[in-house]
Amino acid sequence: MSNELSMEPKQRRLFGCTGNMWVYALGVMGINLAIGLVNSYQAEFFNKIMGANLIAIAVIILVSKIVSIIADFVIGNLIDRARFKSGKMRPWILISAFPLAVFTMLSFAFIPFPATQAGEVGKYIYISIILIVWNVSMTLADIPSQGMLSLVSKDPADTNNAAGIANALKSGALAISGIVITVVCMITGSEGVGTKEYLITAGAMCGVGLIFQLLMYFKCKEMVKSNVSSAMSFKEMFRELKHNKMILIVLITYLLGFGRNIGLGIAVQATCILLRDGVNFSAIPLIGSLFPETMYGDACSWAIGITSALASAVTIILNPIINKKLGEKRYFIIAGLYGFIISFTSFLLYWLVPVPDGATSTAMTVRSLWAIWIFQFFFSFAYGPNAYLPMVMTADIVDYQEWKTGKRTEGTQFAILSMSNKLSNALSVSLGILLIGAIGYSSNDYATAIQNGTEAIHAYVTDDMQVKAWAIYFLVPGLCMLASSIPMFFYKIDKKTKEEMRTELARRRLAMDTGTGVILEQPESVEEVCELAEQDVQEEPQENPEDKQE
Repeated sequence: MSNELSMEPKQRRLFGCTGNMWVYALGVMGINLAIGLVNSYQAEFFNKIMGANLIAIAVIILVSKIVSIIADFVIGNLIDRARFKSGKMRPWILISAFPLAVFTMLSFAFIPFPATQAGEVGKYIYISIILIVWNVSMTLADIPSQGMLSLVSKDPADTNNAAGIANALKSGALAISGIVITVVCMITGSEGVGTKEYLITAGAMCGVGLIFQLLMYFKCKEMVKSNVSSAMSFKEMFRELKHNKMILIVLITYLLGFGRNIGLGIAVQATCILLRDGVNFSAIPLIGSLFPETMYGDACSWAIGITSALASAVTIILNPIINKKLGEKRYFIIAGLYGFIISFTSFLLYWLVPVPDGATSTAMTVRSLWAIWIFQFFFSFAYGPNAYLPMVMTADIVDYQEWKTGKRTEGTQFAILSMSNKLSNALSVSLGILLIGAIGYSSNDYATAIQNGTEAIHAYVTDDMQVKAWAIYFLVPGLCMLASSIPMFFYKIDKKTKEEMRTELARRRLAMDTGTGVILEQPESVEEVCELAEQDVQEEPQENPEDKQE
């Protein structure tokens, strides 16, 4: 594959990112607004509103995500084969925009099935279809949005910065649905989240997400021009995984680290169990004036993640700086070890330290909201690299494989990344919901207990159920972080390798652009190749006006 090497003028930057990089990051955020809403609330919607069994939902989610993984290969292959004039990834951003918005809305549309055996069967068939179609439409948007990362700039430092800002906005998009749904409840005056609140929230999130995704298509440029497509068959794609050890490491880290984000999929259920008595914010400055009444479950699921969002935001902003200092390998390993230590220590404190009888969710105990905020604040510094590093690593692997084989297959490489992420997410969400259902939780039973008072709540949500829920919500992620760090000991693309391969790739592109096919000298860096390109342009003979007249 050949790529154009052009001397781009310096562009204005905001926080180290050009306008092109910011538009890319906003597009990624738009796509993840829909993903965050569905991952956080779809199971609760089907359980609470549609009356479906939580364990059955977990199985359907797992199956639907496996189907979307198969779609990863199909879509990745289509991207590599397609030849659009407007670019390699951009057209697919447009193609996927409206299906993702429409099917996200349909995921929160209540269909009243009759209370008969046929109605029950129809309900589960409907849920299965919606989940499968949504996951495929999400795949259609996810692969090209990730593939765009390697095309937004020719400068590897810019690629890292673009990944950093995109990851920051992505994390915010994945977490913001809890705040939006609470605000919607305040506007509608509802004490809980019902059919209307879910649909309004979905409409707001999909509308904003669609705008940013379309902005990505119309305003984000592919700075690396892919002139030749290197499409791959299924057999070749699996062979890529077999022979491309670096992308295989990315896949294994995702599989071993599947539980890192388990809390996102069970945030609503975990809130109901861990904060079983609800939360009254009236004594907390500022927050109390906004939420004066006691809130339960899905109406305040954002509460247990607020400090996590703050810590993650700090780490996400610092990711490019830390990564530049440590490198992907060391950064990944250190973050995994740190996350495990904090997770395991917090679990022991929650489990072993006694709590006084009658203590509320806001009392000063190890099981209170205050303690959860502290635990999550320190733990969440380990989350920052989880989404950022695989994106940067895959962009490097695209260059690495082109350096080694002469083929540049962004669609295939990022399809594998997307597949890895989705397989990890499938295990995370489905297993999290399955485990929560296995310890005896049901949203309808919890709602009934709330209506009958404190004794009924404590009889249903026991101390033992809280410990088990805390293990699922907090200990499992730490264990998975530790496990996912092990494959990184075998990752080979270090700083020296990056410089060597990018210098060589720049030499190849310069030779192709000048039409000589020959490199006269061995440049020492990418910057020296750019100087040679400038020199070549300056020395090109100018056309004689007299010759033109003749």
